[in-house]
Amino acid sequence: MRPIAFVLALFLGGVPVAAQDWMEYAYPDYSFSVAFPREPKIDITAYQARIYSLAQDSGVFKLTIADVPDGGADENALISHAVETVTQGGEIKLDIPHRIRAVYGRQLGIAWADGGYSYVAVFYHKKRLYQLEGRAFVAGGQAEVDAMRFQQSLDFT
Repeated sequence: MRPIAFVLALFLGGVPVAAQDWMEYAYPDYSFSVAFPREPKIDITAYQARIYSLAQDSGVFKLTIADVPDGGADENALISHAVETVTQGGEIKLDIPHRIRAVYGRQLGIAWADGGYSYVAVFYHKKRLYQLEGRAFVAGGQAEVDAMRFQQSLDFT
């Protein structure tokens, strides 16, 4: 339901001025590109993961890429575990299969008790687990549109 509202808002209201500032950032070494409103901060964790993030007053955009060098026990199990972890404490409103090019994963919408809303996507690609979350601190309005836009901006190369 929310994706339909987003598409209608774009057609009926045009693209908001703030949305025009978004840029696509490409990371060929990790086989992806993603759009942020500003250049993201990149952190490398001790667990062979890279976190691309950007915090704003209205929400957070975060992409976590975890290396799974042995390929993991089972691709579906890895994705399911990531979904279970990212949805803890929230109410799942949307949980559907998702695809970017030939890479399959899951797409979720999560309502939080504090009134926020997240758009999440999880994929396994080239021995890496990709977890993308756009979170609006308050559901509705431009912050939620930005969270959805971020979640939909991931592309694999």
